[in-house]
Amino acid sequence: MANRRCLQTLTHHLSYLLSPNPSLCSLNSISPQTLTPALLNSINTLTSSPKCPQVSTKISSFHRHFSSNRPSNSDEEEEDESEDETDYDDDGDDDVEGFESNSEPGREYTPEDKEHEAAEIGYKVIGPLQKSDRVFKPYEPVYAVIQIGSHQFKVSNGDSIFVEKLKFCEVNDKLILNKVLLLGSKTQTIIGRPILPDAAVHAVVEEHALDAKVLIFKKKRRKNYRRTRGHRQELTKLRITDIQGVEKPEVAPILKTEKKDAKKVAVAA
Repeated sequence: MANRRCLQTLTHHLSYLLSPNPSLCSLNSISPQTLTPALLNSINTLTSSPKCPQVSTKISSFHRHFSSNRPSNSDEEEEDESEDETDYDDDGDDDVEGFESNSEPGREYTPEDKEHEAAEIGYKVIGPLQKSDRVFKPYEPVYAVIQIGSHQFKVSNGDSIFVEKLKFCEVNDKLILNKVLLLGSKTQTIIGRPILPDAAVHAVVEEHALDAKVLIFKKKRRKNYRRTRGHRQELTKLRITDIQGVEKPEVAPILKTEKKDAKKVAVAA
């Protein structure tokens, strides 16, 4: 059966092999499956005679065209592809370098910038607390309403408050809170419009801490969508040491004899 198929294919293509000017369009009718080893051997035996040198050249060119090996210009194509790939890689490197150059590193603040941003928030850093400083005083019946950032606090001497984390200050630094909205005492009350320029509240940074965790849960029903996120706000703890800009009434000390007389009167009654 194999020999019969070989003879059939040989007779079909014999006109192409023996024709002086074969057309190129006939090559499309030949498939690589028809070029079996038996057929090639039979063609070689037919074309081995010196009487038909043209046929031998045609056969060799035909065989080279349908071989599985790549043509001679494959090296050039490989070089072109490698050049294209290297060009693409270079473009990618340029993009990465450009992105890195555009990304700004950590900003360096000058002393003027630090003072300006701190003043916008509502405080001023004086310096670290020294051992010789006596900043903590006894209680005074004076209160003030101050603004730090976007929050307002009512404070008195000795109070401690938690505010959003303040930049450019460390623990045991002395601060002046200069955004004072209101001052009050037993004798007078001063209201700012909106700020009192001559008032000031002194404080000391005690610690930087984190607030309690807050869970953020999102859900979309019938969409299999659930997301849980946690957040801990950074805080700064301040201790109020002094309030200036208002008259402070004198606190009369309570004598021990007065206490004893008061107890005796209560017992007699």
